[in-house]
Amino acid sequence: MNRRTTWAFWLFVGPFLAGLAVFAYLPIGWSAYLSFFDAHNTVTPTSFVGLDNYVSMLTNEAFLSSLGTFSVFALIVVPLTFVLSLALAVGVNQLSFARTFFRSVFFLPFACSYVVASLVWKTSLFSGVRTGLANTVLGLFDADPVAWTGTVHPPLYWIVLVTARLWLQLGFYMILFIAALQRIPRHLYEAAWLDGAKPGWQVFRHITLPQLRSTAVAVLLLNLINAYQAFDEFYNILGDSRGYPPFARPPLVYLYYTSLGSGGQDLGHGSAGAVVLALLIALVTLLQGKLFRFNRTAS
Repeated sequence: MNRRTTWAFWLFVGPFLAGLAVFAYLPIGWSAYLSFFDAHNTVTPTSFVGLDNYVSMLTNEAFLSSLGTFSVFALIVVPLTFVLSLALAVGVNQLSFARTFFRSVFFLPFACSYVVASLVWKTSLFSGVRTGLANTVLGLFDADPVAWTGTVHPPLYWIVLVTARLWLQLGFYMILFIAALQRIPRHLYEAAWLDGAKPGWQVFRHITLPQLRSTAVAVLLLNLINAYQAFDEFYNILGDSRGYPPFARPPLVYLYYTSLGSGGQDLGHGSAGAVVLALLIALVTLLQGKLFRFNRTAS
């Protein structure tokens, strides 16, 4: 029986592990290998340079400013996503009708391609012409059209970037919170009401939030990692970011142009930057998990 169970396990898990090894772990390992070589326009370098690529990247002002872009993007997107997705989850979970419909409506954007959504956001909603939805709304108040993605001072392009990301990912995190809300034992609320707790904020603060601890930490971790990996909306909405301030180019966009840009395929520096970014993501994730004690469950 144990042997049959083992074979069944590997039958279902084996293809996934093989795909993960070929399409994830192998490229990561090869990228780490390339980071120690002078790899221009080749993935099989022979000129070993040691840590020179890492020193060059960590002293590169453009790369460091791209990390600053992540900080700005994360400080805006992570709190907004957390609060809005939790609010949506609580609201949808309390519906007595059409609950499935609203869950589907809010989750549907998550199934949309980030590339497609970014282009729709740029060409239809924030196109910068009078017929764009945002400028049409402004026109109702007799305001002049705004070049949303071309306005550098003030940086209105951040509105386009942030709203696109929120629209795409709110539904996913809402579903996670709804699943957690439905696991909260009903008797906790009944006991709170018997003890005189007032429905609303008091019950939410002392009953609901503590029970959502593990899910809340997971949402923060996933959200922060996704913010580090921001690429599609920046690349498709702002293009190559030339003409924009340094804070308009996140790490992945900078590494893309370093590794595959028209100025030459510098895969050595690009790989070194990718390794630095991966280590930074791992470090921040571990620190955040330690800070919020991810393995601790609500009592």
